[in-house]
Amino acid sequence: MPHETSHETMLDESFARDYLVKLADLLPRLDVARIAQAIGWLRDARDAGRTIFACGNGGSGAIASELVGELVKFCSVGRPRRFRAICLSDNVSALTACANDEGYEQVFAEPLRNFAQRGDLLIAISGSGNSRNVLTAVETAKELGVRTIALTNGEGGRLREIADLPLLVPASHMGRLEDCFFITTHILCYAFVDGPPDRRPTIPAAPSEE
Repeated sequence: MPHETSHETMLDESFARDYLVKLADLLPRLDVARIAQAIGWLRDARDAGRTIFACGNGGSGAIASELVGELVKFCSVGRPRRFRAICLSDNVSALTACANDEGYEQVFAEPLRNFAQRGDLLIAISGSGNSRNVLTAVETAKELGVRTIALTNGEGGRLREIADLPLLVPASHMGRLEDCFFITTHILCYAFVDGPPDRRPTIPAAPSEE
């Protein structure tokens, strides 16, 4: 028997199509100039041997973790320069200890005080732009002389106001916000994989032990 499309299936297809149309409308509205500036800041941190930190909650934390994974492996292995990167959302033991003893708003700031040095870089991700622990991390980073990049929405929230370089998504829908955050972080990483060749002098190879 031929498959009959149910009313529910038609509604699901309509929802999926509408979601993709709205997402496609967002992508050209991302600020390419600011994304290019963020790529430059990542390059500066890598070339100076600085550490890149990333943080976020929930889906934003997962995106922060994936970003760091790409920088440490995909953008580093087999390449003349390597990234130093740490995801502040990944250490469950440290995170829960800080949350329990110091308060959840300190879970990213306290590890920053352990590791961050002047000239490092923090990438903070928050869909609302008002996550207290992310804001505290940015405030702490600025106290320590660390540059800050924010991935957040363009319709409100304090994060865009306090970050040095806000990369804004002009939407409030959390799913599409995180879609655009993920795409933005892939642009940041693939700039060092598929992008133009780095014109800076390469690091000399280590002398052979033979």
